[in-house]
Amino acid sequence: MGIIFSSKPTISKRRGRCFPRRVTLLLEHKVDSQTGLTPSDVVQKQLEAYNRRDIDDFMQWWAPDCEYFAFPSTLLATGADEIRQRHVERFNEPNLNGILLSRVAMGNLVNDHERVIRTFPEGPGELEVICIYEVDDGKITSARFKIGEKQLHA
Repeated sequence: MGIIFSSKPTISKRRGRCFPRRVTLLLEHKVDSQTGLTPSDVVQKQLEAYNRRDIDDFMQWWAPDCEYFAFPSTLLATGADEIRQRHVERFNEPNLNGILLSRVAMGNLVNDHERVIRTFPEGPGELEVICIYEVDDGKITSARFKIGEKQLHA
């Protein structure tokens, strides 16, 4: 088992707060034999597709029988079709963007801390999310999301 720690010291200032661009801690560098990707690579690629609002590219990283939960165990969607439905409308939001604040990976688990900018019914805003992904055979098989408090932009 190896430990890799990398960080980008550049700070992003938004509304008077500072956020690190990205901090990544990888414990055990697991590579999928077929894709050559680590679980962190898979999660990063789905985040990039999310930010491009490319539903087809986003969905290619989810297993057909994946499960999608509100933390800790409230099932929100089962299977890729239900996850796609949850995101089609969201991808129409003009300011949708997920910003990776930190990432920790061990084995097939990837934990992200993200700031997500959205357009809520009340107006534009953001929230913080802890995302816990389980990745097997180059696909996300399970995801749990702990959603922080919504903050509307003035």
